[in-house]
Amino acid sequence: MTPIDVGVLISGRGSNLQAILDAIAADELAAQVRVVISNRPKAAGLQRAAAAGVPTQFIGHRQFPDRESFDGALVEALRAAQVSWVVLAGFMRILTPVFLDAFPNRVVNIHPALLPAFPGVDAQTQALAYGVRVTGCTVHLVNEGVDTGPILAQVAVPVLQDDDHDSLAARILEQEHRLLVETLQRIALAGLTIDQPPESGGRPKVRFGSGP
Repeated sequence: MTPIDVGVLISGRGSNLQAILDAIAADELAAQVRVVISNRPKAAGLQRAAAAGVPTQFIGHRQFPDRESFDGALVEALRAAQVSWVVLAGFMRILTPVFLDAFPNRVVNIHPALLPAFPGVDAQTQALAYGVRVTGCTVHLVNEGVDTGPILAQVAVPVLQDDDHDSLAARILEQEHRLLVETLQRIALAGLTIDQPPESGGRPKVRFGSGP
């Protein structure tokens, strides 16, 4: 089996990136991280990547006049690294069609909620404020909306009576690490098939594998 070539975009500490790197090192994920790119120069995830021998780049979004120009620079860097899949691992930027059209149905994100519930920023605080008893995390493909792309996998996490943001976020994060790696491995093993919804609407549905 040929490993999938992955580029990872980060903005912060890179714990999901570390989960990917650890799974690759343990032969639990058939992937090669070709490059890690951050829009923040001091993102801790850059050190994680460098420690694993993965090339890193800083591309600051403030250096560009608009989102499209920034996304174009990202695409150029990822193509230069010969990336076929892109993983958003805590990348805090909304991508434009310039980026998404360059990697159609090949941009994967991890979100700390059971989408479509609690999209956007700080999903853990949203869950606590709403008073739900179950939340979780979702791996999904990225489209032009905010956390509205086709869902690949989900796992539920209970909300405990004494939870605050930090305790809930920590338990969700444990499941994010596992779910993201498992989903990427399923992609590596079988690929994805996108079933477009009927003209009446709805999200595209995703199946692992290429068969009917």
